[in-house]
Amino acid sequence: MKEWIVGRNPVYEVIAAEKRQLFNLHVKEGANVKGRLGDIVQFCRTKDVAIKWAPSQELDARFQNHQGVAIETSGYPYSNLDAILDLASQRGEPPFILVLDTLQDPQNLASLLRTAEIVGVHGVLLPLRRTVTVTPAVVKASSGASEHLLITQTNLAKAIQALKEENIWFVGLEGSPEAQPPGEIDLGGPIALVVGGEEGGMRSLVRSSCDFLMRLPMRGKIESLNAAVAGSVALYLAWDARGFQ
Repeated sequence: MKEWIVGRNPVYEVIAAEKRQLFNLHVKEGANVKGRLGDIVQFCRTKDVAIKWAPSQELDARFQNHQGVAIETSGYPYSNLDAILDLASQRGEPPFILVLDTLQDPQNLASLLRTAEIVGVHGVLLPLRRTVTVTPAVVKASSGASEHLLITQTNLAKAIQALKEENIWFVGLEGSPEAQPPGEIDLGGPIALVVGGEEGGMRSLVRSSCDFLMRLPMRGKIESLNAAVAGSVALYLAWDARGFQ
């Protein structure tokens, strides 16, 4: 399946990651081919990717917020559990995994992927159904961070069991009274941080599989943080526990 990625940063990160097949590059006619756009065009020339110089009206009619560039690629290359564990081993680090249980909002997924890439997460797990996936809109909203991550779609119950056999602890994020504050949980070891869906949080089977439940302290009047913000804060707390390695 082919798809179009638009925007200078997302397109640049797609080609820099070199995980996808590249088919066609469309660039706005008369664009100043310097900086990031210049890098994109030069890379595509070296890889013999077909380049079309398209009128602005044509790009506007086909793509939103394209910033003068769009590239046709193969679909997102999902990974697997073994590759995620291998990456942690290659880096000589305890596994650091993000599990997203039935997120529905592409913006939330994009925000969490962007944070996950920044803090050095080894991999991201999505369920097989009832979840937003890595679409071109998510690639753009994540500013291309998705291209540098190992993301897998999998049966979460089976994946959790397999990862527990690798001595990885599961920490579920929620605001329930029985959840512990971050200071009472060791986030510096081999962990998988679980963020539930926007409406119902973690599904019961996933929640019951967690070794710890963690709540973020709050003192304001707003009832809770959204999934993307809460998950991002938790990811930074885990990175801090690793000494910002």
